[in-house]
Amino acid sequence: MAQRIQLSPSAPWFRLETSAQDWDDAPPADLIHWYGQMLLIRRFEEKLLELEKAGLIHGPAHASIGQEAGAVGAMSVLQTGDNINGTHRAHHQVLMKLVNAATPPGFDVLRDDFTPEMDEALHRFMAEIMGLTPGYCGGRGGSMHMRNAAAGIMGTSAIVGGNPPHAVGYALADKMLGRDRVSVAFFGDGATQNGASYEAMNIAAAQGVPTIFFIENNLYGVATRITDITRETRLTSRGAMLGIPAIECDGMDVVAVHRAMAEARRIIAEDGGPVVVEAMLYRHFHQSGSRRGSDFGYRATEEEEAWLARDPVTTTRARLLDMGLVHQDDLARIDASVTGRVAAAAARLTETVPGGNALRIPDHLWPDPASRDTGILGDLSELADARMLDHDDLRHLKTERVKFITAASETLASAMNRDSRIIVMGEDVHQLRGGVSGFTKGALERWPGRVLPMPIAENGFTGVALGAALNGLRPVVEIMFGDFCFTAADQIAHGVGKVRHMFGSGFPVPLLMRVRVSPHTGYGSQHSTDPSALFALFPGWRIFSPTTAFDYIGMMNAALTCNDPVLMIEHTELYQREFEVPAGDRDYCIGFGRAHTVRPGSACTVLATSVMVAQAVQAAKDTGIDAEVIDLRNLDHHGIDWGMIGDSIDRTGRVIIAEQTARSMSIGAVWADGIQSRFFDRLDHEILRVTGGLAAPTVSAVLNRAALGSAADIREALLRITAN
Repeated sequence: MAQRIQLSPSAPWFRLETSAQDWDDAPPADLIHWYGQMLLIRRFEEKLLELEKAGLIHGPAHASIGQEAGAVGAMSVLQTGDNINGTHRAHHQVLMKLVNAATPPGFDVLRDDFTPEMDEALHRFMAEIMGLTPGYCGGRGGSMHMRNAAAGIMGTSAIVGGNPPHAVGYALADKMLGRDRVSVAFFGDGATQNGASYEAMNIAAAQGVPTIFFIENNLYGVATRITDITRETRLTSRGAMLGIPAIECDGMDVVAVHRAMAEARRIIAEDGGPVVVEAMLYRHFHQSGSRRGSDFGYRATEEEEAWLARDPVTTTRARLLDMGLVHQDDLARIDASVTGRVAAAAARLTETVPGGNALRIPDHLWPDPASRDTGILGDLSELADARMLDHDDLRHLKTERVKFITAASETLASAMNRDSRIIVMGEDVHQLRGGVSGFTKGALERWPGRVLPMPIAENGFTGVALGAALNGLRPVVEIMFGDFCFTAADQIAHGVGKVRHMFGSGFPVPLLMRVRVSPHTGYGSQHSTDPSALFALFPGWRIFSPTTAFDYIGMMNAALTCNDPVLMIEHTELYQREFEVPAGDRDYCIGFGRAHTVRPGSACTVLATSVMVAQAVQAAKDTGIDAEVIDLRNLDHHGIDWGMIGDSIDRTGRVIIAEQTARSMSIGAVWADGIQSRFFDRLDHEILRVTGGLAAPTVSAVLNRAALGSAADIREALLRITAN
């Protein structure tokens, strides 16, 4: 007869209960300090809600009123060097991290005034929420997107579930760079149901990184109760199921949260990370604004009143009085102090309307509209001293013939030798003697510990790579097939693609994403896409598309020197082809924004990408048309070589844009628009575009070929454009 054998988690999973004794054991100065911090958060957010009602906050104000004990208890065990991020509801955590970083040792809220540095933290954070220039991100982040790396705030995310992978990346960087820190991802019960959160936890556990996943379980995602969307409402189970120690605590009790977080740090120090902490707490108001959830009908008044009776500010105040640690005069002094400092911060950001009592924002505090597009990417000054080569230099160098994929592997290995911050992340990158393409062969032979296997979770590990890039590493992310980028679209678009500009720029994001493109191999519609157009939608990416091994070496080194995110499109049709490269040299760079004239001509200009470059050259030979063929190489908004294109159009007056990909996934329309806006008067013919069909390739060999742009299509375009 079959037997049932009870199974249990492999990691500790428990609820941490505290009692009055734990309060008695806590240092009185800490208890009073924590109360002052909770009250500061409360008064700060109350002021925000006043400003919102007055129309002085553009956008939402997701107040955390009711959840202060979770933030204060968590921050009580963190140092300035420890990193955090949060979600759209992160005022309480961000405020505490900012103020703690500015608070001098021994500060006593009962006797000491706020220092100028503490006041400045309040002022700049409030300014950011109001979208003003003094804000930490220059007003670009606002309430939901906050970053101040000096205080350990690496960047909050308004995308639910978007931030946990980043915290894993911060911790991965700390682990690999030998820094004794922890990273904390704060997120809610709603985000816990999100796939990215699960992926982040799994990767953190597999890599053993010092991350604390702090779940603020306030029972509701906007208006949806947790019992409506998951059967297992004990959210610590998400940690337990992945072998992660998990601790549940009372999030309305600051001492309980402090103890839970202290235990999490102990576990990480003794056994390694990660750890899950779930704090059971409650937001008193609706998703945004100052109305109750009951006003909208999704929460019962009785439920709200029951939680309000456990409000952490009022219950802590009562405990301190009962314990004889403070008197009413002390409490009044604390309240007057924090309320006054919050009011002073608001006063610096507002003025009275002349002739009235209403407040307005002074004009000089608004960002300059002319700075709208400033800071999307860096200025590439980091390449100023790089050794640059291009095709003309090959004539004067000793060369050797090398396969494209061999050059790729050797270039990565050489770069990793120069820069210990480079790591490789991806599926199967640590196996098959170099991954599925052989790219990591040289790296595995010399630095296997820096080649990290990832689960089939592109969104998760792309987010981890972003976090690692923000905290000191230079990750190389491999995406096995171009189509798989769409499973990582959240992190590609909302994460990497917006992070520099959204947080006010001024910091590096040195991330390289390698994407294999295989439209010709019969793998079908879900393994055949060139995703360049996806990345081109977000100007925070630079895009390289090399067509020779010489180009690949130079572009790879430029990408691994650049402090911006770079996409490297690799067409697998090129992998086994041999090309001339400098003998024994894998360390030169090719600059961004430089196209290459592969074939000079005067009849028309063909702007080609990837494998279509060689096909354009062949089409010119086949037709006898003197076409000038330009390999664009750099495909993003910032990298198009308009100078070379304009000079070519001056000679030819006619343009063909040649891409292999489906027309629906083509970027050519963007380039055509750029040509017309710059060179319309120099054109003698409409711009022609060569692409594949509308549909993605399918498995049938005949349909596969028919779906892609080809040399025959270029020949037809050449004949058409030169017919008159």
